[in-house]
Amino acid sequence: MSSMRNNVFLIGRLGKDPELLTVKNGQKLAKVSLATSDFYKDDSGELVQNTQWHNCIAWGKTAELMHSFLKKGKEVAFSGKLTYQTYEDKEGVIRNQTQVVIGDFVLLGKKEE
Repeated sequence: MSSMRNNVFLIGRLGKDPELLTVKNGQKLAKVSLATSDFYKDDSGELVQNTQWHNCIAWGKTAELMHSFLKKGKEVAFSGKLTYQTYEDKEGVIRNQTQVVIGDFVLLGKKEE
């Protein structure tokens, strides 16, 4: 049961191409945003789309693979864990950030020609 703790699984579309960075210790870091959408009918029967944006990161080989294979608009499945960080911005305001640290991904949709 311990493997089910802090486990996230998301399917959505990429809002931008993955950004690949090299951090101080030489390790690779990829950053990307993922949009997930839910649909429901409101009181008048109109279909409403509710989109959530998720900040996602990956490290090492996963980061490099994401940078090579994922592009803006592509549908992808991510599995990973949630992390929370607190930091102080340039104006001295304390900010909170939630991120999904990606452990694995699968590119979905049709294979491109």
